[in-house]
Amino acid sequence: MKLKEIRIERGLSVPKLAELSGVPRRTIQDIEKRGDCMVSTLLKLSKALGTTTRELVGWDDEVSPISKGVVINILDRVATGIPIEAVENIIDTEEITEEMAKTGTFFGLRIQGDSMEPDIHNGDTVIVRQQDDAENDEIVIALINRNDRVCKRLKKYENSIALVSLNANYEPLYFSKEEIETKPVQIIGKVIELRRKL
Repeated sequence: MKLKEIRIERGLSVPKLAELSGVPRRTIQDIEKRGDCMVSTLLKLSKALGTTTRELVGWDDEVSPISKGVVINILDRVATGIPIEAVENIIDTEEITEEMAKTGTFFGLRIQGDSMEPDIHNGDTVIVRQQDDAENDEIVIALINRNDRVCKRLKKYENSIALVSLNANYEPLYFSKEEIETKPVQIIGKVIELRRKL
């Protein structure tokens, strides 16, 4: 990958390239360090740099640094504070690596609210692997009353669970074993990755 070399030739800093391409600066730094990226990201960077993807990659390299991406749907916004009614609309798409896609079924959810700050902000997208359980202290997407989705840290106890906000201004949501079954409260996925647009 010749990203750093071409960027420097063009006299661009990482923040400036991020601004021109729409690719987050952290992603650019990771690509320059690791030497691989997804096709959609490569296209944005080559356009911003005024070059071709073949030149950016180094077409004569023995191993192509391009990782094929798998497109997943981003669903409607999910409340991270008080649960709200969720309507399952596809509002966008994101790309995950083939390696990640092989580990399960994934979807994305757009976060609304500030109860998971400082780690997860309003407007962030979380990449979620579908699963009906998670380990203690993992960040999950839970479904309450069959249609209210929340993003919380899972706390497990002997006969109950708590769905805990990272923001101390929000009280934890506690559910007894009986409430888990009758409401019901269901874990629908584990948050694997965070995507943030600058």
